[in-house]
Amino acid sequence: MSVINDQWVIERRGPKTPLDPMRPYAAVFEEELDADGVLAPTAVVFITNRECPFRCVMCDLWRNTLDETVPPGAIAGQIRTALRELPPVRQIKLYNAGSFFDPSAIPPSEDDEIARLVSGFDRVIVEAHPRFLAGDYAERCLRFRDRLRNFRLTAEATTSDANATVEVAIGLETAHPETLARLNKRMTVASFRKAAAFLAGHEIDLRVFVLLNPPFLSGGEAIEWAQRSIDLAADCGAVVCSVIPTRSGNGAMEALGDAVERPRLPALERVVEYGISTGRLRVFADLWDAGQFFDCECSPARRDRLQHINRTQTVPPPVSCGRCASSDTSHLKVVT
Repeated sequence: MSVINDQWVIERRGPKTPLDPMRPYAAVFEEELDADGVLAPTAVVFITNRECPFRCVMCDLWRNTLDETVPPGAIAGQIRTALRELPPVRQIKLYNAGSFFDPSAIPPSEDDEIARLVSGFDRVIVEAHPRFLAGDYAERCLRFRDRLRNFRLTAEATTSDANATVEVAIGLETAHPETLARLNKRMTVASFRKAAAFLAGHEIDLRVFVLLNPPFLSGGEAIEWAQRSIDLAADCGAVVCSVIPTRSGNGAMEALGDAVERPRLPALERVVEYGISTGRLRVFADLWDAGQFFDCECSPARRDRLQHINRTQTVPPPVSCGRCASSDTSHLKVVT
């Protein structure tokens, strides 16, 4: 196989989606179980901005990005638009298909207005690569946290309500060192740990994204390393871990051929159940477009079961299916 680098990934891409830099490319309402066991109404704003500088093998988020930095005021305008179109919420996720503290994606000049717009929410969740949580980028992260707090204080919030909680999501993907290196993500387990320690040291919550069946991991090994990745996230103080079944369709994944194994819902169930059983953090299954993983008559019931787990963090009775049981990998070594 050819060396996997930026050029290799880009050469296998299709076209991007035409986007308006003045509008988010999507904005949705969801409910997510919070730390108190309450379903929190949540706005998820998918910001239109310049493409992430890291070309990960498995990523397809570049499709909804621009080639240039957005005009001044565009990001704040996108957030205003999204909030006008969504019902009232308690928390907001600002996902920008990259790193919120990347100045080419989110211009620093917008931080003050963005903080003002979202300071009324209990929790503000953004995403960042570890490289954008170090050096001057780290200082920007702390300034954004402080802006949120200051706006709440200015609004005469009570002392107990003064601190809007900032949460930063990091895509760990996998704790398997060799596999992580082959994803072209330009991060290591060590750099993840360092970023997590920075956040913990400054009272910023950590959310972690973990992949089920990233390229180069399959079968029982994929399940085992997804579980180990949840353990690493918990060790580093994460409050939430989202398990994402790796999706194909970005060109690079197809080019990898047999190095990619399609994730299955029974495996996703086992990984999420394991994470919840540790009692160390909330663990959610990413069920966006889950229908693409349907491969058995029992698949809709498994998706519904995972939705129940997401909403309650409790594990209901398993779905019984002779066909899936015959192809189960439970006899293989799995972390317990």
